[in-house]
Amino acid sequence: MPAFGVWINAIWILFFAGFDAASSSYSEDQCSWRGSGLSQQQGSVEQISLHCSEGTLDWLYPKGALRLTLSPRLPSVAVGPGGSSSGLITACVKPSEQFHGAQLYLERDGVLELLVGDRLESSPPPRVRCFSRLPGERVALFLQATPHQDISRRIASFRYELRGDWTARLSLDSNPISSEEACRPCNNTEILMAVCTSDFVVRGNIRSVVEDDNLRAAVIKVSATRVFRQKYALFTGNSRLTSRGEVRTLLQCGVKPGPGSFLFTGRVHFGEAWLGCAPRYKDFQRAYTIAKAAQQIPCELPVD
Repeated sequence: MPAFGVWINAIWILFFAGFDAASSSYSEDQCSWRGSGLSQQQGSVEQISLHCSEGTLDWLYPKGALRLTLSPRLPSVAVGPGGSSSGLITACVKPSEQFHGAQLYLERDGVLELLVGDRLESSPPPRVRCFSRLPGERVALFLQATPHQDISRRIASFRYELRGDWTARLSLDSNPISSEEACRPCNNTEILMAVCTSDFVVRGNIRSVVEDDNLRAAVIKVSATRVFRQKYALFTGNSRLTSRGEVRTLLQCGVKPGPGSFLFTGRVHFGEAWLGCAPRYKDFQRAYTIAKAAQQIPCELPVD
């Protein structure tokens, strides 16, 4: 593999080079890109810019390199479950299970950090990788093709997501995460803000908890008695009174099935529901009633 310095110089030399429209294409909304390396020159760097908070990249027959700039159209003030707004952007990439033919790097201020390496056929599926970008910080994703005699069966493909102010409890990364931060119960202020900002807000009961060692996650099977809001069809069912769905949380949080009704809130991460705040419903009711009487609720919710 060429030295990092050589590749970085090549990146900047070709920064305004554009790309061959015949060999690549954007989705209509510029959320996704699909292209082939067959028409790329060895050692060339193709520039790509995507402008959505989530999308995909499919690089067939990798050859040369790609430099990917993510410029999401996020709200000017993006707040997380805790109500904070630091301007921090968290990005995650989820390589396909058949990711082959390239290595994926994070380029931060001219320094490359390996996120996903090329895989052998017998290798386990690559894991989700997340990183954060501070306001004004220059970051990009850099895909470098690895030399192979036969590139016909190699595709470097991944999904990406960008969000404002994601906390550790909502991001699954390969780096160790503090159990204290990830599993800390939410305080009343965080609970009330989570009701306003989460992708889903559901009242329900825990049917069972299944451990997924590959994901390092606990999958909570939920019977939902009321779906206040859901961004995607996460909780569905034929019953008029209840629906069912799954919510994931970090394995080290030690979630166990138990009696009682909970208010589940959280974010959707690559199509899956990840737990944010989950107080007992009676505790949420108490906090909501007190805050409403004091005219301090950030948004209305039709509670029982």
